[in-house]
Amino acid sequence: MSETGRKWTVATPFHGVPKLSDFRLVEEQVSKSLKPGAILVEALFWTVDPYMRARVTEATESGTQMPGEQVCRVKVSNNESYPEGTLLLAFLGWRTLTVLDDPENLPGLGGMGVRRLPKDLGDVSPSLALGCLGMPGVTAYYGILDRGRIKSGETVLVSGAAGAVGSVVGQIAKIKGCTVIGSAGTKAKCDWLKELGFDHVFNYKETTVDDALKQFAPGGIDCYFDNVGGDFSWHVLKDHIKFCGRVVVCGAISQYNDTEHKEKSTFGSIIYKQLDVLGLIVVAYKDRFPEAITQLAQWLKEGKLKYRETVTEGFDKMPQAFIDLFKGGNTGKAIIKATTK
Repeated sequence: MSETGRKWTVATPFHGVPKLSDFRLVEEQVSKSLKPGAILVEALFWTVDPYMRARVTEATESGTQMPGEQVCRVKVSNNESYPEGTLLLAFLGWRTLTVLDDPENLPGLGGMGVRRLPKDLGDVSPSLALGCLGMPGVTAYYGILDRGRIKSGETVLVSGAAGAVGSVVGQIAKIKGCTVIGSAGTKAKCDWLKELGFDHVFNYKETTVDDALKQFAPGGIDCYFDNVGGDFSWHVLKDHIKFCGRVVVCGAISQYNDTEHKEKSTFGSIIYKQLDVLGLIVVAYKDRFPEAITQLAQWLKEGKLKYRETVTEGFDKMPQAFIDLFKGGNTGKAIIKATTK
């Protein structure tokens, strides 16, 4: 007894911006006859994130499944610890159905494997476990507080501020008493950042980072949360961050599809200004996820934390939603929702 599942694989190794022709949709038969301890899960929501482009390099072989986290529901169970209907988070990639022979020992990303949805979700959509109450929210939380070490009265700059991570970073910095500047690529996104409480916002496609920071932070930036890399960040480090300032390097979306590698080096500024530059990988905090999610959920209930999702319905539309990330197509968290049957 089996059921037909689907998965997205890499048809052609990516070169530059991914194209629809780089992906292949594959059907597979998934057995419903389970070994003792096994479960069959069905995906309800998937995430698409820029980091997936970095993980799926140009050297990727054809047939490789696209990676990623999903919210899924136990459809068939032969494990009393996972009754049917249980909602889970798992790094199972772009696939609709998955058999887990041993759900307690799925390696996943950074050893995070299968996790139950946070109890703090309340009445909100389970998709928030992929956004502000999930990995992006935890990335923002530990990135700006633990790595950025912000203090009340400081000036914080967030690039890619209208994304899933950047929007939460800016709100946390405001909660902690900072002056927050955010950049985004459309007027609508800038307007949303103002609604979130950012003190200053600018459209980097219309105003250079130099002009914006001369106006909004003439005294310099104390902490820069970097989601974009490239020339934008080079200008920040060269001319606008204070001596002994802090830089949290979370992403480099402007460079993921770069085939020429012409970005300018920031090392001179790092040395001269004695900057504290820290890379950020959220799985380093995997044992502290509950602490962050509890606080984020509390801020959400209090109205201090707001969110937005860009929801695409239909598994067949995942590649386009992923490609749209690199064109600024999402505001907040990009989510793929399974088509309602």
